[in-house]
Amino acid sequence: MLSQVVFSPPAVAEVFGEACNYGYLTFDQRLALQNVLLNFSLNEEDQEAIDRLLHAVRRGWLKVID
Repeated sequence: MLSQVVFSPPAVAEVFGEACNYGYLTFDQRLALQNVLLNFSLNEEDQEAIDRLLHAVRRGWLKVID
């Protein structure tokens, strides 16, 4: 059973910090970021943080785990 995680926009910074510290994004964090992107209007700082996370995943600097 999948757990649904609902994050408010301020949690983007928390996910960004955890991902940078641990070197990976969990499935729940990925779903949370997706939820934020689809359901909230983001400020420039949050949008840049998500863009940086996606760039790090594409470059292989950050792993996505289940």
